[in-house]
Amino acid sequence: MPGSSLFSGSQPNTSRQSPPLRYDDLMLGMVLGAFRIAILMLWEFLEMGLVGILAWILVWVLGFVCFEFFLVVQYCGKGGKMIKLFKVKEKQRELAENANGKTPVKKQSAGELRLHKDISELNLPKSCVISFPNGKDDLMNFEVTIRPDDGYYLGGTFLFSFNVSPIYPHEAPKVKCKTKVYHPNIDLEGNVCLNILREDWKPVLNINTIIYGLFHLFTEPNYEDPLNHDAAAVLRDNPKLFESNVRRAMAGGYVGQTLFPRCL
Repeated sequence: MPGSSLFSGSQPNTSRQSPPLRYDDLMLGMVLGAFRIAILMLWEFLEMGLVGILAWILVWVLGFVCFEFFLVVQYCGKGGKMIKLFKVKEKQRELAENANGKTPVKKQSAGELRLHKDISELNLPKSCVISFPNGKDDLMNFEVTIRPDDGYYLGGTFLFSFNVSPIYPHEAPKVKCKTKVYHPNIDLEGNVCLNILREDWKPVLNINTIIYGLFHLFTEPNYEDPLNHDAAAVLRDNPKLFESNVRRAMAGGYVGQTLFPRCL
């Protein structure tokens, strides 16, 4: 019959394509299929006693594993895309800032943020001054000048350098005395014996606490925990001689075989 042939008549529109099968739909279908199989197998094993129960448990475990795999794939896939998108946007922002002649803003570490808070909350006596020789862009390295207003070291000027770790406050700052001083708790290389800089350091302590501790070393030097053992022995046995040695050292003279710079 005319027109009855399969190859005659109107032809289907082959230009239209069915939508591609989504990976998500495929995985969901696999999970649903696993549950359907589980139900059918459970029905088959209902009359098999203990073997049926064990088979039922095994099937459900397999179904659960498939479902967890589906969730992991979904999470990793979407998370990876979001991370990549975030990195692309961040890179585009940096390129735009460079094109506009702006200096990229340096990200601050947790230690820098905490240190910035400590410095903004400093409450120091007038005899203690903080300075930033490298500029305030380098908060992690600064200096503190102490001018004792009482005790053996009255009238002297002593400079300390602070180097703060990126993991501050979980690690104490490294403090050095840059002024050569005759002191039982500070050796001739500038190392400082202060308990809160060593075993007694805790993250709740701050820069303000350290500076007050250093100031206290000059008003009440301690011969019981010395770095300069000779100075500690003189302070313990002959405080008057110790005072005389301190004044001579601060005036720029010799104490024993050691010459000290003037710091008055």
